Amino acid sequence: MLIKDTIKVGNFTLKNRMVKAPIHSETCVDGKVTKETEKHYEDRTKGGRFGLVVVEHCFVRKDGMASATQMSASRDSDIDGLKRICDIIHNNGSVAILQISHAGCGASREVTGLQPVSSSNISVPCGWPNSKPNPELPRSLTVNEIHDLEGYYIRAAERAVKAGYDGINLHSAHAYMLDQFYSPITNKRTDEYNGYTIEGRTRIHMELIKGIREVIGDKSLFALRLGGCDYTTGGTTIADSVEACKRFEQAGVDLIDISGGTCCFMRKGHTYPGYFGDISEAVKKEVHIPVLLTGGVKTVQDAEALLQEQKADMIGVGRIITAHADWGMELIR
Repeated sequence: MLIKDTIKVGNFTLKNRMVKAPIHSETCVDGKVTKETEKHYEDRTKGGRFGLVVVEHCFVRKDGMASATQMSASRDSDIDGLKRICDIIHNNGSVAILQISHAGCGASREVTGLQPVSSSNISVPCGWPNSKPNPELPRSLTVNEIHDLEGYYIRAAERAVKAGYDGINLHSAHAYMLDQFYSPITNKRTDEYNGYTIEGRTRIHMELIKGIREVIGDKSLFALRLGGCDYTTGGTTIADSVEACKRFEQAGVDLIDISGGTCCFMRKGHTYPGYFGDISEAVKKEVHIPVLLTGGVKTVQDAEALLQEQKADMIGVGRIITAHADWGMELIR
């Protein structure tokens, strides 16, 4: 089976091509890892079923907190809890990377106590299917504030490495902050971070890749999760994402992780395994680094079929492993 084949990603050789995706465990308190969080990861990574485990998205700054139960990488005091999760995954035999994010207009004053910020003063439904736009419009970041925010991402990545993670996953999907810069639906800027060119829409990504690489080093694994298509008029297209991913590869990303854009992690009317496969297949043909596809996979056989069809190089699972902690044990038999 292809799913059981090893694969080289950056400086790491993963023992198989199955990935635990960074789905939210909803177990943290004030951003802190709890015993419940530790049990969640122990139960779902035992046996080393996954070549790679991507730990759920951690907010890099308080005003980017997506929910009251989200994990934090925003403070040095978070390192100890992050390390406990990393140690569990390593002890169970998998490579571990930490996803870092800012919710942008998906954050609410009710959770953070702060006004939401974004690329532009536009709100869209963020994070979950059927969610409603934030009733409070976000404030558009100034260029200096963008540079300041980049520093928070970079320090969060540095904390991940200090906690022992093998690398990071930069979250630019699901209508969160970096996706709000990438999508023309939410990016109405006219400066160097403008929403009408690929160069403008990915400028913050390129600056983050450079800055994060400087603190995590060349040996750490750098993944980028991209909301590859909005599937709506005026939104991001698959052709956009092919060009963006070529830029990300050139800048030093080791792994492209494909998901949805402003449509979040669902694709309306599409429930079959690998429903973002049209994006990942197109990207895979044009880059020389591995491409990860997540969405709709319910069985190991689903994952194998997607690899056989050349939809991606690696396959992720999220909701099924969250609902069924023992999912995929056949991978280690």
